[in-house]
Amino acid sequence: MRIVIVGDGKVGITLTARLSKEGHDLVIIDSDKRVLRETVEKYDVLGVVGNGASLSVQREAEVGASDLLIAATSMDEVNMLCCIIGRKLGVRRTIARVRNPEYTDQLGFLKEDLGLSMTINPERAAAVEILNLLRFPAALKRETFAKGRAEIIELKLRPGSPLCGIYLHELIGLTRVQVLICAVERSGEVFIPAGQFQLQEGDSIFVTGSAQNLAALVRWLQIIERRVRSVVMIGGSRISFYLASALLADGTDVKIIEIDENRCRQLADLLPRANIIHGDGAQPDILDSENFTGADALVTLTDIDEENMVLSMYGSHMGIPKVVTKINSVEYNDIFRNMGVESMVSPKNIVCNDIVRYVRAMQNTSEDSVLALHRIVHDKVDALEFLATEDTLGLGTKLRDLRIKPNVLLACLNRGGRVIIPNGNDVIKKGDSVIIVTLSDNLFRNLNDIFE
Repeated sequence: MRIVIVGDGKVGITLTARLSKEGHDLVIIDSDKRVLRETVEKYDVLGVVGNGASLSVQREAEVGASDLLIAATSMDEVNMLCCIIGRKLGVRRTIARVRNPEYTDQLGFLKEDLGLSMTINPERAAAVEILNLLRFPAALKRETFAKGRAEIIELKLRPGSPLCGIYLHELIGLTRVQVLICAVERSGEVFIPAGQFQLQEGDSIFVTGSAQNLAALVRWLQIIERRVRSVVMIGGSRISFYLASALLADGTDVKIIEIDENRCRQLADLLPRANIIHGDGAQPDILDSENFTGADALVTLTDIDEENMVLSMYGSHMGIPKVVTKINSVEYNDIFRNMGVESMVSPKNIVCNDIVRYVRAMQNTSEDSVLALHRIVHDKVDALEFLATEDTLGLGTKLRDLRIKPNVLLACLNRGGRVIIPNGNDVIKKGDSVIIVTLSDNLFRNLNDIFE
């Protein structure tokens, strides 16, 4: 597909890396010659210097002859204008990055007039992911499928965990819980495990099942699930606003520490039930004066990764039960984890996953295109959801008799709202929602791609 990306910032460059790897023809528009030159040389894509909302620039980029226009500049209004011009020129689909909360209610009303196929809001998406983690504190990461009926959560096997030393084929018999371990990370190496795989202390395991069964597994593991009733956020960003709004609606106490006085006043007006503190959240004396160690959760949301990392480490050291860290540079994931920062959220990665899923669905016009796509194990593994249709291969055939490609695990079936952890005797039926887990190098666009 021919895709034009307007904006070569954090989201734009991440999209360029992901979509160029999937073999698409990319054109990048940006007004910064230096940054654009680096991207063009690194990813072997075309570059056009200029304002992406300019008619002449879009014509130079041949937007009208493209399949998709993604407007990802830092300005909402520019992004929407880019999409309007692009649709006038004849581009098939458009995606706009829109971050301002004031536009949220208007987008549904104006979506058709603006010519938008999809909108992305990295800050709101990050707030939703953080909220899910706070609602299930035992999980280091949490992804949902099948309209929330099935989930994949990440757990760490601590010293003394009853799972240490067991083989995966023993899991259900031992725990009496219908769950499946679909991926394991050990010392930086990733495994899509079979039944003979043996778990070890220190493993990060990714477990799939229904929300009820995953909660039952956590109880069996004797992981103390302390409900989050109070949250301290450091940094008063848009993510803080979205997250605080949702937490306050849940009845959770919220305290936001923000260094900018004007932003504090804005947040106080927008969130009258939240406790807004004007101060430098990076200073221990400020944190101590606000009794932040008494909170059930700490969420670090400043614009500086290193600051978020240090504050999260400090929070964990001081015994705060749940700590969530916002990061931009996912390249440092392994370093952060080795230093004790475990629950990390990257806004740009979340929306990029959504766009990649949308692009794969565009390439497959049948019903069995990608319904959901989540990247787990630090973007090394894809968890994808497909719909089984009458064209799906092997319907009604026992799974043990299907020839599935290497490093592909059929992790879960959703059949009429019932979550099934499949075994060799199960079958795929038309209408099933099928969740598969595979290494991210496998670019699956429909369910039939998993078969030999």
